[in-house]
Amino acid sequence: MTDATYVPPKVWTWNKESGGRFASINRPIAGATHDKPLPVGKHPLQLYSLGTPNGVKVTIMLEELLALGHAGAEYDAWLINIGEGDQFGGGFVEANPNSKIPALVDHSGSKPIRVFESGAILMHLAEKFGAFLPTETAARAECLSWLFWQMGSAPFLGGGFGHFYAYAPYKMQYPIDRYAMEVKRQMDVLDRNLAERPFVAGDEYTIADMAIWPWYGGLAKGLLYEAGEFLSVQDYKNVIRWADDLAARPAVRRGRMVNRTFGEPSSQLRERHDASDFDTKTQDKLEAK
Repeated sequence: MTDATYVPPKVWTWNKESGGRFASINRPIAGATHDKPLPVGKHPLQLYSLGTPNGVKVTIMLEELLALGHAGAEYDAWLINIGEGDQFGGGFVEANPNSKIPALVDHSGSKPIRVFESGAILMHLAEKFGAFLPTETAARAECLSWLFWQMGSAPFLGGGFGHFYAYAPYKMQYPIDRYAMEVKRQMDVLDRNLAERPFVAGDEYTIADMAIWPWYGGLAKGLLYEAGEFLSVQDYKNVIRWADDLAARPAVRRGRMVNRTFGEPSSQLRERHDASDFDTKTQDKLEAK
């Protein structure tokens, strides 16, 4: 059945054979499907994640904090394999009732604090360590405006364009056209903004950059959905300049490796429990043993 002939029923019911790349893990109900406690490592900060754009935001932030000398930002990063349904384990659902990565549990106080949603985790860490979030009122408002711009805009890029262009069981012109138009509008918003400043929120590198880069920087470099040519990403020259500048940061390079399960084995550090893991436990080294 094509989208041109589909007539919605009076009452929607769950068709478990709906197809698409993520059909096996999508469902219309919340809650745990099985008992599985979360592991806890040696550091106060315990991250449960995957190296998708939303997960990369947080590992970049943690690596940037460590690069600044914040020893309290040491962390364990545990792999949550969403393709296998790890996000529906009882322990993960306790950490994030929405069953989406990433989830952070902060054990540094008298009681563990759960933080879910990537934007909330970035704000929690920025306020905890006093870094990458301006304190002056106008600068803080600008940073948070762009952070929430990303949180509100990226679902159109990932769940909208990315799904229908790359993951849907068959191609449909209407949703692809609709979301391609919106994604290009968003890229134009970002490109015009970056024409006037080195970083998203102004002269300082902030959590807004960390949130936006994995999605829109990746898109500008042709790394998302193999859609670079389709979206003419080469036109967004200011976004490309900014994306390259951030990609050159050592902490960004490290953060992009954590919980990564695809790409060159040398770029994958599937779990991170110590800074030395980048030198000794990337996938290429583990496979060579």
